[in-house]
Amino acid sequence: MNPILKNILVVIIAAVVGAMANGFIVQLGGLVVPPPAGYDFTTEEGLAAGMTMMEPKHFVFPFLAHAFGTLISALIIARFAASRQLQWALNISALFFMGGVYMVTILPSPLWFSIIDLVFAYFPMAFLGYRLGREH
Repeated sequence: MNPILKNILVVIIAAVVGAMANGFIVQLGGLVVPPPAGYDFTTEEGLAAGMTMMEPKHFVFPFLAHAFGTLISALIIARFAASRQLQWALNISALFFMGGVYMVTILPSPLWFSIIDLVFAYFPMAFLGYRLGREH
């Protein structure tokens, strides 16, 4: 297969798999740590309204979702891309990071969570995914 085409295909697959993992973990988090009573977190409005009632335990799964989504995407890229694996892993991380920045701007999340999420869930996880994917 043409290396450029292979890279494009791998990056698309990695982005989709990472986004699906992110969504799955967020959904799982709602089952493991239910939202505060009286708030519907299935809509953006309900989530924004309930943010002030959330405790630190409510932020564990969103962080894990962001971190694991980025990690698995970078791992797939490192393992299967034809070339420039680190560059592509960091690019996919930048894409997920932009999503994280967007969420921080639209939802009134606590500053401590925003900092931890933006600093540790994206670029470090991309580098870790790259390292793990290259070890095979």
